[in-house]
Amino acid sequence: MRTSGPTQSRNSRGAGTDGWVAAAITGVVAGLVGTAVMTAGEKLEQRLTGRPDSFVPAHALERLLTLEERPDRERVVLNHAMHWGTGAVVGAFRGVMARAGLDGIRGSLLHHLPVRLTTDQVLENATGVGAPPWTWPRDEQVVDVLHKVVYSVVTGLVADRLALTTPDREPVRR
Repeated sequence: MRTSGPTQSRNSRGAGTDGWVAAAITGVVAGLVGTAVMTAGEKLEQRLTGRPDSFVPAHALERLLTLEERPDRERVVLNHAMHWGTGAVVGAFRGVMARAGLDGIRGSLLHHLPVRLTTDQVLENATGVGAPPWTWPRDEQVVDVLHKVVYSVVTGLVADRLALTTPDREPVRR
């Protein structure tokens, strides 16, 4: 007897893939909210510290897409595309974590924060536009990590809240 249709294949745990796809989509939404809050915090920090905008995301995307290099003032759209796109994609992962019961502040800080930081570093270093973070000045390390903490916590709060509305959410194992 068939228990699932073509769009509801079952994994070994018995959960339909539709639920996992929905979790990833809600994670994208959560990631965009987290990116918006992180961006607001970055702009506030830049006003207070005088730190200029970073165009490293644009440089990385330029290299990934093998685009011709342009001056930073012409990279604003690429910068936003990489900044918001990375937030959305990494948010999808957090949405899946929330559905799997890897939620709360522990899910955000112990699992999701390292994913967010690693994603940036791998993309920036693999394209040759970044430097390993341990070579950065300490104040730059602190600022980067604090902004990513804000992103991960906000993304987690939104993803967890949206996951509460999912009827087949995995039970939380504490």
